[in-house]
Amino acid sequence: MPARRTIALAVALAALAAPSVASAATPTVTGTVGPGFTITLKRGGKTVRTLKAGATYRFRISDRSSIHNFHLTGPGVNRRTSVGGSGTTTFTLRIRKGTYRYVCDPHASMMKGSFRGA
Repeated sequence: MPARRTIALAVALAALAAPSVASAATPTVTGTVGPGFTITLKRGGKTVRTLKAGATYRFRISDRSSIHNFHLTGPGVNRRTSVGGSGTTTFTLRIRKGTYRYVCDPHASMMKGSFRGA
């Protein structure tokens, strides 16, 4: 009986550890909007120009102002934070070939950027 408990405990611990190992391997892209009239998307401190098509990335978006939002569109994605709110939103996205655009909807003429899935 103790051997079964040991095996069950080992399986349970492995199951708990598996999600953190998988998520640690997913690269993070960081987006910010506000508090001023700025919007950025960076990976490793550098502005994102391309991301590898077929790869999966974690997007961590920090909306730092209630007058802005961060709106990402592209092949298979249409995600946004809310105007009137602020905070951090995280989602995972598998990149496809094509052009992705991000804007602050209320200030789209001056707060915008893009990158390619290639």
